[in-house]
Amino acid sequence: MSPRRNRIKIAAPRESAEAAAPLGGSLRRTESYRGEDWVVQTVAGTAGRFYRCPGCDQEIPPGVGHVVAWPMHGAGVDDRRHWHRACWGARERRASNLLRGRGAPRY
Repeated sequence: MSPRRNRIKIAAPRESAEAAAPLGGSLRRTESYRGEDWVVQTVAGTAGRFYRCPGCDQEIPPGVGHVVAWPMHGAGVDDRRHWHRACWGARERRASNLLRGRGAPRY
């Protein structure tokens, strides 16, 4: 009996994978949010900038992978929003983000 061989079968050649991912290996997809279609793209976070996540109102530091989303029928670059991956996934379950001062009551 011959030894077992575990070989990974490649589904598609490398050239076709690059054609499906035109922007550095990240794929764009369309998702629904607040009744409209949004274009969503996962990025590696190599821009070297801080971004503010609209889901949790916290900063996304440079080098952290995250999601960039913008309305499909938006005005352009000004409509892009950078989200944490978990915040984008929980966007429909989150309540509105209320900003309070330190001494403000919680009601």
